[in-house]
Amino acid sequence: MTATRETTASAQQVWDVLADGWKFSGWVVGASRIRAVDADWPQPNSRISHSVGPWPALINDETVVENVVPERELVLRAKLWPVGEALVTMRLHSIPGGCRMEMSEVVATKPLDLIPDKVQLAAFWHRNHECLLRLALIAEGKKPDDV
Repeated sequence: MTATRETTASAQQVWDVLADGWKFSGWVVGASRIRAVDADWPQPNSRISHSVGPWPALINDETVVENVVPERELVLRAKLWPVGEALVTMRLHSIPGGCRMEMSEVVATKPLDLIPDKVQLAAFWHRNHECLLRLALIAEGKKPDDV
């Protein structure tokens, strides 16, 4: 199950948001704040140090770039301490009048990888759909009064 969303923003505009690690907590559901972003983000092995969860129960974690095809695909390894890691794949497709965004996420380590893929994908779909909505709003340059 891949979450998809179309936006009036171009693939370049969406990529610009993905390529700005400081905007990560603006579109990733659960990311509360950014603590640091490697200068070469989003090159392979670069990382974003972030916190997840509500204050004061924040957990410090990180997300690492596994693979990148500029303006088309970004594969991230998101650490989900203490339960494991997930692989998140973002794909962008130019379409007339904008861009189609795709986001998929699968658990990559134990113990959560024991959960069947279909169950994992169903659990992540709603979260990823919200991430894509947020990403589209940022890429489109929307302001609170616009939505």
